[in-house]
Amino acid sequence: MQSNDETVRCEAAPGSAGAEGRSGALAGIRVLELGTLLAGPFCGQLLADQGADVIKVEPPGQPDPLRAWGPRRHRGHSLVWPIVARNKRCITLDLRQPKGQELLRRLAGLSDILVENFRPGTLEKWGLGPEALMAVNPRLIMVRVSGYGQDGPYAGRAGYASVGEAMAGLRLLIGEPDRVPARTGISLGDTYTATVAALGAMMALQARARTGRGQVVDAAIYESVLGLMEGLIPEWHFEGYARERTGAVLPGAAPSNVYRAADGGLVVVAANQDTVFRRLAEAMGQPDLALDPRFAGHLARGENQGELDALVAAWAGGLETEALLALCEAHGVPAGRLYRAPDLLADAHVRARGAIVWPDHPALGPFPMQAPVPRLSDTPGGVAWTGPEMGAHNEAVYGDLLGLDADTRTALAAARII
Repeated sequence: MQSNDETVRCEAAPGSAGAEGRSGALAGIRVLELGTLLAGPFCGQLLADQGADVIKVEPPGQPDPLRAWGPRRHRGHSLVWPIVARNKRCITLDLRQPKGQELLRRLAGLSDILVENFRPGTLEKWGLGPEALMAVNPRLIMVRVSGYGQDGPYAGRAGYASVGEAMAGLRLLIGEPDRVPARTGISLGDTYTATVAALGAMMALQARARTGRGQVVDAAIYESVLGLMEGLIPEWHFEGYARERTGAVLPGAAPSNVYRAADGGLVVVAANQDTVFRRLAEAMGQPDLALDPRFAGHLARGENQGELDALVAAWAGGLETEALLALCEAHGVPAGRLYRAPDLLADAHVRARGAIVWPDHPALGPFPMQAPVPRLSDTPGGVAWTGPEMGAHNEAVYGDLLGLDADTRTALAAARII
């Protein structure tokens, strides 16, 4: 599918140097991105989307696995890497070698934020921990993403998103109650923790504006996901109530479910608030349901959830999808189809909002991807270019930024330091 004027909101690609001319709320902020896979790189993506000069570091000959990630490739190219590495400058640097560590310290001295998601203790082993780097640059903000945090008895354990989701209690709540717990189809623990980490970086920037000092942002996957878990802890502490898998519904919130229309379409209808339920009853042609003692209030509907769901399902099943959606819209009842990718690409609202942008990929041409979020009115973010090749910006960073001459760069490359 080709792009159109409504979906293109990309900045002009600024050339190989990659940092000049960027706009956005974070223009002028330099970020070093270390680590691999999703949590650290997604944090870097969020910052780069808003104009930060994000310099991604990869060891020579050891590309970030994200370059090959995703269930599908097209003509040999990852369809995930162009998104997660968009707007970034990519350099190669071996942090295991002393000369590589020295170059990293020099880059840190010229940076505002460093993002890493190694196992805790790794940077310290290389002489690149907070004490060392913040001695070089006291204003440096170090964002550290890990499974369990930088301290505590589990800190040294390997921690992927799936394990953090499990420890935080999320995994037990996903799926049908009579089956093994399921998972979401994306790495939610990674991306949400990365979002929390990016928020922490913004908080630290604000604090630095007052104090002049940087600090460490410690974002643990299990703690970030735990922050999503609503009343999970006090419900158990005070009531002995343990949440369990409930499929497509939330106990006590009714009606709010996925219903199948007469033509097979799946529609979410959410009418668990009293005023909205009254409007749904009108849409159903059964206004007396809102007066029925079984359904007249939020608690009553929760207690009779199964019975009410059956009534709504029977009504929805007698209507074509578009007719069902039209009735809900006419009565002010929140409802929507379950979208797949083609639905998003075709949707008029998505197109009008520019929620999908089409930057140019050097090998694949116009490349559809989700736009930066959130939208800022005066300093909007944008997508200037898709994920670059390994080391694409070595010359710009080592030559222009650090001032290393061509002979020095050649020698460093020959030694596999860059």
